[in-house]
Amino acid sequence: MSTSDWIDVLGYAAAALTTASFIPQAWLSFRTGDVSGISVSMYACFTVGVALWLAYGVVLSAWPIVVANAITLVLALAILAMKLRGPKVKRSR
Repeated sequence: MSTSDWIDVLGYAAAALTTASFIPQAWLSFRTGDVSGISVSMYACFTVGVALWLAYGVVLSAWPIVVANAITLVLALAILAMKLRGPKVKRSR
C-alpha cells in the first residue's frame, strides 16, 4: 500500500469510529423520544459544525470526511428537530 492509501485507511477508520460513537445516543433519542437532556444551543452549533465539515470534505473531495459527516448530519438534524419540536404529548385513549 502506498502512503496515500494508508492516509485514506486512517481517514476511513477515524470516520467510522466517530460516526459509530454517535449512533448509540441517536438511537436512544429516537427510541425513547427523550431529548430533555440535550441543549438546543449546543446541538445547533454541533449540527452547523458538522454541516461545515461536510462542505469542507466535499470541497477537498475527502470522502472519509464526506461520508462520516453526511451520516452524522442526518442523525444530528433529526435529533435537533425532535428537540425543537418539544416533548411528545401522551394522549390517553
